[in-house]
This record gives sequence, structure tokens and C-alpha cells, in this order.
Amino acid sequence: MDTKRLILFVVFSFSILLLWDTWQRKHTPVAEVATQQDASVPSSQKLNSIDTKTIALDSNFKLETGSRIKVATDLYQIEIDTVGGDIRRLLLNNHLADNAQDKFVLLDDSQKPLFYVAQTGLIGNDLPTHKSMFTSEKTNYVLENGQNHLDVKLSYKNQDVEVSKIISFDRGSYQIAVRYEITNHGKSAITPSAYFQLVHDDGSAQESKITPTFIGGAYYNEADKFKKINFSDMKKRDLSLISVDGWIGVVQHYFASAWILPGNQKREFYTKEVAENIYSSGVLTQLPSIQPGEKKEFSTKLYSGPQIQEELEKAAPGLSYTVDYGWLTFIASPLFMVLHWIHKLVNNWGGAIILLTVLIKILFYPLSAASYKSMAQLRELTPRLQSMKEKFGDDKAKFQQAMLELYRTEKINPMGGCLPILIQIPVFISLYWVLMGAVELRHAPFMLWITDLSVKDPYYVLPIIMGISMIIQTKLNPAPTDPMQAKLMMIMPVVFSVFFFFFPAGLVLYWVINNILSILQQWMINRSIHAAALAKKGNAARK
Repeated sequence: MDTKRLILFVVFSFSILLLWDTWQRKHTPVAEVATQQDASVPSSQKLNSIDTKTIALDSNFKLETGSRIKVATDLYQIEIDTVGGDIRRLLLNNHLADNAQDKFVLLDDSQKPLFYVAQTGLIGNDLPTHKSMFTSEKTNYVLENGQNHLDVKLSYKNQDVEVSKIISFDRGSYQIAVRYEITNHGKSAITPSAYFQLVHDDGSAQESKITPTFIGGAYYNEADKFKKINFSDMKKRDLSLISVDGWIGVVQHYFASAWILPGNQKREFYTKEVAENIYSSGVLTQLPSIQPGEKKEFSTKLYSGPQIQEELEKAAPGLSYTVDYGWLTFIASPLFMVLHWIHKLVNNWGGAIILLTVLIKILFYPLSAASYKSMAQLRELTPRLQSMKEKFGDDKAKFQQAMLELYRTEKINPMGGCLPILIQIPVFISLYWVLMGAVELRHAPFMLWITDLSVKDPYYVLPIIMGISMIIQTKLNPAPTDPMQAKLMMIMPVVFSVFFFFFPAGLVLYWVINNILSILQQWMINRSIHAAALAKKGNAARK
């Protein structure tokens, strides 16, 4: 294999791996899950009960609206509707919208274009569902300075039961607690079930074609680990899975919402098409029996906010998988930990990316050196190879034989530059997904014109610099003996630069720094090999 084929092989191998990884993350099918029968969850209280009472398919689907209760905390601006006590709107104070002007709205029932609400309800004995009307003593709640906890209480009552739904917020936490207090005023025992669901449309789930990301349902338990469910899969079939642990929710680029039940409470995860292009992801669980005159409580929590690793890990086991690094998680997670640690030192995500790139380059220095040494040796042979090509003309067999003989004589392995680079490819792909998935980089400034590392360079300066650096690298590599392939090698940097015009600035920054460091290393090795070759020629001439 000559130099030009080696370079093309490495480049296309990396491209194929990256494309395959992207496809795999986007199209991994969800295994069909059969409903498991369990004596502790009666069939009458399973998903079919919700079908008939609460979320039946409705072509004219429309949420009923009561009055709104507004809640303001240090992290949220929230609107709760008295119909069902739904969270109908959730705005994140510390995160900006894509336009960088307004605050980011994670949940909203406006359908312009987003439809995304959090609902809960009880089933059995005329208990309140998400369609029932609650009352509240106040219409505005504020987490005041110096206050660390805030309760929003909604009430429901009929002749047999009295229910309080308390939604609680804690300062500095993206975990929202939901507690039901149920009092039985009737003459017979009641055995309620509770459901907690997120309802989302698929019309607002638009993806970038250049850097596709996932939005849809997801769940986690110890048995199945982390699973994603596309809205298209929800349309084809309902999920119904009995579990004793885990959570279910909706994930998207940078943000997640998930219902998290306590302890080993048995539960049924479900997904369902609620209406045309509207889907629910939820969990149903049976509550303890409540005797006449008895009062019982049940609590759960909703995580709804950014995919910050520390916050996700505190909320629930497996929730950190919503920052999805795909099949290279075992490499990507430690990389992000190092990146996060560096950021704490320099307090700039762009600076952290640069320093992490330097650390990775140092780690792989021996492998890179072996690759560049092989390419430098091939570079020294280029004039002789060109002379041989002219000598043998169209006789490719003799040219190949003579070329291999030259490699043996000079003790050069033309594949020596390939394996070291291939070994590094999984690390490069992992870092790609780390920089793509880190919400910390969203709207994070670097310097000068780079005010957001998660979007493209507005003036395309970094992609142009990257293209120039790739051209310099091409010049440092052995020149192909075929003029057509030599032109192709010169065109490739331009093609890659245009491709990177649409990539986030943080990713392009990594490639620019990596290329600059590679150029320095390659130049030093080329210089050393060239000096050794000149010395060898001098010694041969004196003999």
C-alpha cells in the first residue's frame, strides 16, 4: 500500500466510523417488550385502564384549561393549570433559548410549535385524573430570598374522597417533588393507582441534518438499562413493561424530563399515541389500599431541566445516560470528567477544550510519532518512487514489485502509519460526542467573536483556519506519484472545511488545535528523518 492509499484509507476509515456511529445512535431499534403479568399489579389497573379513562386516542385532542397558578423559583418560571394540576409551562431561568435573547422554554402547551406537558393522575373510586378540576388558595407562589423550599398545594374533594396534590420545589434543584395525600371519607376501602406521564408532540422534534440529535421517549431500569424510543416507534406499537425500579421520560439535545418513582415500588412503563402526532411516555403504579377514615400519602419526583451530569446523577441511577455518548460511553464519560475538571481551573470552556486537546495529544504522542515517522520515511523515498514510476511506465506489476523491494531494503513498513491513527479514532469520536452533548457548552463564550461554542462560527474563521492547517499537513505528507490523486489530496481539505462550516465552534476549535499540534509534531519528525537521510547519503558518498 503506497502513501496516497494509506492517507485515503485512514481518512475514509474515520469518516465511515463517524457516520456509522451517528446512524447507530439515531436508528437503533427499540426491542419489542411484551407486557409482563404481575400479581401485585392487577390487570384492571394496567395500561388498559388509562386507555378508557384518561388518554384515549382523540383526533380532536385538546387540553381543557382552568386557571393558571404561577410559580417562580431560582431555577424555574412555571405555570400549573388547575385542570389536573398539570405543569403546562416550564421556563429555565439559567438557560437561554436558541435565539440567545429569551429564556429557554422546556415545557409548553401552546402548540406554537411545541406541545409538551407533565401530567399526573389517580385511577379508581372517582379519584382525580389529569382531567379533574383542582382548587388552589393562591395563584402566585415565589421562592423568596433566604427560602429553600416551596410547596404549591392543590385540592380536590367529593363526597367519598379528599385529595391534596402538593408540588414542591427546592432551591438549586431541578427535581420537582409531587406528593398525593388521599383521605378516604367513604364507607369502603379504596385501592388507587397513580400514573405520571409526559405528553409531547412530534412536530417540533426537528433535527439538524448536519449534526443529528435524538428527541423522543426513554426509560431506564436495572434489567434493560437505558433505552430510547422514537415517536415513530410509539406510533407503531405501545410499550408496556413491568419493572421494580427505574424512570421514564422524554429526552432531547441538552435537556431531559423524567418521572422517578421511589425505591422498589412496582411500576408499569408505558408509551402511547394520545392523538395524531401526540404521544405520552409514563409510568403507572398501584398504591396501598386506603381504609374508610384513613389517610395515606404517596410521593414521587420529576426531573426537568438541563443534562448536567452532576444533577442527573443526584436525581436517579441511570439518568446520566440521557447524555447519550452511544457505544463509546466508556471512553466519552472519563473525557468529559477531565474536561469538566479543567474548566474548573480555567473557567473557560474554550480554554478547557484547548488544554484537553493538548493532554490527548501528549497521551498519544508515541503512537502519533510512530505514524509520522513512517510517513516521513515514505516522504524521503518519494523522489525515488517517482523515478521508478517513470522508468517502468505503464507496467504497474513491475513498479509494484520494485516499490516493495525498496521498502524492504530501506526497512520501511508502509502500513506503519495506519494502525497508530486507527487506534486513536475511537477517542476522537468520543470527544466529538462529548462536545456535541455537553449542555455546559451551550451559549458558553470562548473569546472575541466566538460567543457560543455550541453553534457554528458566525464568521467561519475557525473552519478556514482548519482548512489551511489541513493543506499544510498535506504538504508535510509524502506526495502521491499519481497527479490525479495529488489533486484529490489538495481538494480534500477544502471539502472538509466546507463540511465543518456547519459544525459547532467547540468541535472545530478542537480540530484546529489538534491539527496545529500535529503539524508541529510532524514537522519536527520530518526534519529529524530528513537530517538522518542526508547523513546516510553523506556517509555513503565518503565510502
